[in-house]
Amino acid sequence: MGFREYINQIDEKGLLRKVNIEVSKKLEISGLLKEIEPTPVMFNKIRESKFRVIGNLFCTKDIIASYFGVTPANLIPMLSKAIEKRSEPEIITNAPCQEVIETNIDLDKIPILYHCDKDGGNYISSAVVVTRDPDYGQNLDFHRAMQYSKDKFATRIVKGRHFYKFLEKNGEVEAAFCIGNTPNILIAGATSVDIGVDELQIANALEPIKVVKANSVDLIIPAEAEFVLEGRVYFEERHAEGPFVDLTETYDVIREEPIFEVKRITHRKDAIWQALLPGALEHKILMGMPREPTIFNKVNEAGVKCLDVNISPGGSSWLHAIVQIDKKSEEDGRRAIEGTFAGHTSCKHAFIVDKDINIYDPLSVEWAMATRFQGDTRMIVKDKEPGSSLDPSAEPGTKMTTKIGFDLTKPLIIKGKNFEIAEFPKVDIKKYF
Repeated sequence: MGFREYINQIDEKGLLRKVNIEVSKKLEISGLLKEIEPTPVMFNKIRESKFRVIGNLFCTKDIIASYFGVTPANLIPMLSKAIEKRSEPEIITNAPCQEVIETNIDLDKIPILYHCDKDGGNYISSAVVVTRDPDYGQNLDFHRAMQYSKDKFATRIVKGRHFYKFLEKNGEVEAAFCIGNTPNILIAGATSVDIGVDELQIANALEPIKVVKANSVDLIIPAEAEFVLEGRVYFEERHAEGPFVDLTETYDVIREEPIFEVKRITHRKDAIWQALLPGALEHKILMGMPREPTIFNKVNEAGVKCLDVNISPGGSSWLHAIVQIDKKSEEDGRRAIEGTFAGHTSCKHAFIVDKDINIYDPLSVEWAMATRFQGDTRMIVKDKEPGSSLDPSAEPGTKMTTKIGFDLTKPLIIKGKNFEIAEFPKVDIKKYF
């Protein structure tokens, strides 16, 4: 379904809250979104803009699974299949995202949010960014962008990302920042795949989409996006970017980052700005969940039967992975740890548990650590290696970090006390109350 269709659906079900009094894009909207997350909210009257704002749309795995009509347990195999069996989206010429075309650029008219009081400025945080390289083709990714003038942003582009390689190679790159997207496009933009893969094909495999040629740049973009900001990003032209609240809920540092100059804005007639709170639940789920299939596949490739993976919110949905396995060998825990770090190189701590442990319940995982783990035999400490730039405790500049794997599985041959979880009798509560 489209972005608008989904909004109408949750509205009809009574799941969408509406704020009809005037609110500000500076600090007020972000504060309200945080206060009532994960409840979706529509803001109908923005002080600084004629456009509406919506946020908290896809804050949990349950919500995303419901969008696709599957259970949370089906998300990993569904995404794995979409990555493997990509498909071409339908190209159209008359797209909703191009109902209005603006050449006189004034970013102040758009409700780009100022999220927290120490931020460097108004930030786009929900954009799926489309770029192209002459040799590799198109790429989809997430890149935050801090507005500093009526037509320019400083955009954070992490070294090593495909966009960075495009920019370093070509000096300047055409870009389209697309705002107002459904989960298939958001998730596809957050996946980690080989350079040269057009993630719009992954999005289409998850759920069929329509695409259109951008108005002023040579890019193919989601046809039903609410806003599209088209222009060029310059590698050598830089501007201070930051501070900004990162995935870890801590402030990132100020850096000199490439400039994105907006030369064209297209949008729907009654466009809705999609807000994405930095460091909050929706940011976490959209960043972490697309890495779960890569861990799942690498653990299975290591010869271990992987059942499920949770890149947990407690680990900022990036630095911790809880992996559930069907243990058949005493070596399975160690193999699963290695597979986890291979499947998500930014992971800092890996927790391997048995199939009777609920990986979505922190108390269940902690119980496994308390009752089934011994640090001298079941903990793997890896030498320092590159981790995540999002980790505040990693070595500045190099991302070097110590990675630790915790094998919280029970031994196959039991000596002494039993490791099984005792079960109480099942009763029908309605019978008694």
